[in-house]
Amino acid sequence: MQDQKQIVQAMLTPEAYPENPSKIELIQTHISFVFLTEDSVYKVKKAVNFGFLDFSTLEKRHLFCKKELDINRRLCPEIYLEVVPINKADIIKINGHGETVEYALKMKRLPQERIMTLLIKEDKVDKKTIDEIAKIIADFHSKAQNNAEIDEFGSLKIVKTNWDENFVQTTKYINQTIPQEEFQLIQTKIEAFIQNKKVLFEARITEKHIRDCHGDLHSGNIFVTDKICIFDAIEFNDRFRYSDVASDVAFLSMDLDYQNRRDLADYFIERYLIYSKDQQLTLLLAFYKCYRAYVRGKVVSFRLDDTNISAKEKVSAIIEAKAYFELAAKYAKNL
Repeated sequence: MQDQKQIVQAMLTPEAYPENPSKIELIQTHISFVFLTEDSVYKVKKAVNFGFLDFSTLEKRHLFCKKELDINRRLCPEIYLEVVPINKADIIKINGHGETVEYALKMKRLPQERIMTLLIKEDKVDKKTIDEIAKIIADFHSKAQNNAEIDEFGSLKIVKTNWDENFVQTTKYINQTIPQEEFQLIQTKIEAFIQNKKVLFEARITEKHIRDCHGDLHSGNIFVTDKICIFDAIEFNDRFRYSDVASDVAFLSMDLDYQNRRDLADYFIERYLIYSKDQQLTLLLAFYKCYRAYVRGKVVSFRLDDTNISAKEKVSAIIEAKAYFELAAKYAKNL
């Protein structure tokens, strides 16, 4: 990360960009540095290895930049532009001279105030928008790739692996972001559900509901402009993207529940079922909503170990993670 600090510093100066922007804003996630200029977004992957995600070498970061470009062009071809090298000679510059020290994914900038999460807070998301999103997602799922390799990811073995990984990776946060009794309740309920619903999981594979999905489908990844743009699909691990379509649908539904918009969550499900004709999906909804809330709680908990994040941000991470785990426990009780 030391080398990247120098790159991050350089990327905060106009000289690093071909367009010489007058304003640069940096947003950090646990896996990316995102630089916003007036018209463009440059996303640099952090040199991290979390096991489920490995960006530890320049080659890997380059590969995953290219993969992210391809995967996201399925839903947002006009936003995802190209992968650009960051070079270092006398200065560090995008498409500059000298050695390539990093890569960035270049995207067209959309107005931040049109991100669906913010619009929900301002009560500017109506049923018409939800209906449109449901149609886009149902259509996307119907065309998404399905094959024998992808089918494997709907198998009980992989579903169980995903959950086991969740439990292992959150053990260190017990009584920090997730109370012990909540952790045990979720684990018990999930294991029982997996055990009792073998036939259902097998039927989902047979009926071709396991697809190359989006993998991170929540309101923070949706722009509502003249055209709805669903961005930031997961590129770093196929296992998180190859899934039952129910898992994608459950994510957005859970996210709307989390924002106290159960009305929009229910309407979204209702419309998706009409467009997809996948009534069986409802039998798995609580299971995948629990999974999605739990993963959010886990990912937010990871911020506690990020050295780039301030103490104040860590306090809000604890509050946020606790709320997600609480929601996951609520869904688990309904299984």
